[in-house]
Amino acid sequence: MTSIYKIIVKDLNAVIERDPATNSKTEAAICSTGFHAITLHRFNHWLWEKNWKLAARIFSGFSRFLTGIEIHPGARIGSGFFIDHGMGVVIGETTEIRDNVTMYHDVTLGGTTVFDENGKVMTKRHPTIMENVIIGSGSQILGPITIGANAKIGSNAIVIKDVAPNTTVVGLAAHKVEEIRSKDKKKECFSAYGISPYIKDTNDNISALCGEIEKLKKEIKEIKASAKKTK
Repeated sequence: MTSIYKIIVKDLNAVIERDPATNSKTEAAICSTGFHAITLHRFNHWLWEKNWKLAARIFSGFSRFLTGIEIHPGARIGSGFFIDHGMGVVIGETTEIRDNVTMYHDVTLGGTTVFDENGKVMTKRHPTIMENVIIGSGSQILGPITIGANAKIGSNAIVIKDVAPNTTVVGLAAHKVEEIRSKDKKKECFSAYGISPYIKDTNDNISALCGEIEKLKKEIKEIKASAKKTK
């Protein structure tokens, strides 16, 4: 219980340190819905770990009703976690969040269906957020990817690939992709958030073609240069 108490104190201190609108610990404890949500989650996660999973789900639903923040009791969250404003935040079951992470409203840490080398659905479906990450409002971080330590995710960014440590990413650029259907119908399943395991990103093909074009340009220059020397 002592360690849980220390973690809750760190969560409370995080509100004071990162929210200029909060002036005291008393105000933070009474008025911060993000602090309420994470404190209730600590209890719900304890129930989940004790295998009282139905009770954990019931209480997490009650927490969502009170705060507008949905955190699955299975999510693992480190100390010093701060959700500013909070409304509309969704954190999925296999999410892992390390220490001192800051998150704003309308953020989704969502899960996608991913298959391993043997064609089995992986149990890890949600992101891993490393230490000191800041996630802007409206961001969607989807799938079992890793956001490196000290990274910053800009508001409304959609992130479906790993982000390196000490990196800032921004942007909301949708593009056409090719969907490859599995021959084995039994392996096909619902595509959470529209991110299908059968999607092939056409940007990869475009990048490969651009590389080939640059290579051809270089060869043409070399041929022209050698032709001039011959003359």
